[in-house]
Amino acid sequence: MGSYCFGIDVGGTTVKCGLFQTDGTLVDKWEIPTRTENKGENILPDVANAINLKLEEKKIDKADVEGVGIGIPGPINSKGEAACAVNLYWGFTPVAQILHDLTGLKAKAGNDANVAALGEAWKGAAAGAQNVILVTLGTGVGGGIIIDGKIVAGAHGAGGEIGHVTVVQDEKEACNCGNKGCLEQYASATGIVRVAGRMLAASEEDSTLRGLQNITAKDVLDAFKAGDALAGRIMECVGGLLGSAIAGFAAVVDPEAIVIGGGVSKAGQPLIDCIQKHYIRHAFPSCKETPIKLATLGNDAGIYGAAKMVL
Repeated sequence: MGSYCFGIDVGGTTVKCGLFQTDGTLVDKWEIPTRTENKGENILPDVANAINLKLEEKKIDKADVEGVGIGIPGPINSKGEAACAVNLYWGFTPVAQILHDLTGLKAKAGNDANVAALGEAWKGAAAGAQNVILVTLGTGVGGGIIIDGKIVAGAHGAGGEIGHVTVVQDEKEACNCGNKGCLEQYASATGIVRVAGRMLAASEEDSTLRGLQNITAKDVLDAFKAGDALAGRIMECVGGLLGSAIAGFAAVVDPEAIVIGGGVSKAGQPLIDCIQKHYIRHAFPSCKETPIKLATLGNDAGIYGAAKMVL
């Protein structure tokens, strides 16, 4: 085994890059722009160039590099092929093969949320665990499932799409995926705002939220932590849907730990407590004691997990 490996996390705006020792020590991290023009044709060549430049800078021979892992925002199958990646303007793309051809290094590719889950299981909140569920609460709701230390990608690369399990049967609005009633419609940052808007419209209850224009998820979470009663009911709704959905996944996976990440998780322990209460209520008896933890790697989870993929 080589002494080094690379972890790459491709986002819609920037590509995060990490050079690691194979024991998980982060040697260096940096970012490059994500050039999505011309259907994203420059993204993988830019990544390859960034790797080659870093090897030159650090005077590392490619023979001493175990490989490169890469996470991308879209479904990736077990061969490292993306059916599409809307935010990158990609159609079908054999990501791992292209990156191997461009660098000469062993390459593996995975969905960004799945890869982040692997990072948290390796060096983050669930360090040492072999069976982990990660839920990321951001603009959308993402997820990743690790079983026996490996990412569950599934037949179509859609393993761990926690945000698109149906949690409300009579929803009239459509989710971005085209279905209705997805968890993402209520538990993402935009979902929390949707729930808040509906609850504010449905009552005349006093709330600090009423005086605000263009309410954000942070506004709701801050009011919730400050003891605002209406914000508390909003988060009871959100926490209830999250807790019961995660309990369903736990009944299938039986994880050692459940990790909550993403921008919404910055609400901290009050959010975890809200989710856990409902999780315990719905969980299979053997899973009720499974800890729910806040992610610890933040924006670095993706590069850690990508690096781990190739080890």
